[in-house]
Amino acid sequence: MADNKAPLPSDDAPLITSKEDHSEQSADQRIEPQGDTLVGRTVTINRPRAELYAFWRDFTNLPQFMENVVSVAPMAEGRTHWTVKAPAGKRVEWISAITEDRPGETIAWASEDGADVPNSGRIDFRDAPGGRGTWVSATILYDQPGGIIGKAIAKMFQREPAIQARRDLRRFKQLMETGEIATSARTRNEQEEI
Repeated sequence: MADNKAPLPSDDAPLITSKEDHSEQSADQRIEPQGDTLVGRTVTINRPRAELYAFWRDFTNLPQFMENVVSVAPMAEGRTHWTVKAPAGKRVEWISAITEDRPGETIAWASEDGADVPNSGRIDFRDAPGGRGTWVSATILYDQPGGIIGKAIAKMFQREPAIQARRDLRRFKQLMETGEIATSARTRNEQEEI
């Protein structure tokens, strides 16, 4: 595997806040910001980064571990159509385009104009030290619908992106390391059937 020179921080700080110099990246590799709220999370997963990248890069896999993602449908030219659960039983949709794709290392995207929730971000895959697997970092920019009130409602319904990013990365870790995601004895659907 390739040697990655820029270590990730040991906390949940996003890669773009790293003290390392990333100025060698060309301007066309940087993400055009879509949003005003930044979320960054990192998790260590005991799997090779090529395997993690390949699973994530098949965007139809994302609803398996992202609780609020209903579907991600591939479109032409590196674009995908997202349908995501929102508070109070609502759904939001957008089309995203890949802005950077380096196999085994990075996937970056930005939503297109007209998105219900303008967003952009990247997922970085780096070798963890000591042969401990892979650091997977998610850095997301988004516009919170409804401003401060919308953010409060989203937090109340556990649909706020900062909360979801942390949960979704933990669920991704479980799925990739064990092949399943731990759930409570009864799922929400089972509760509704009673």
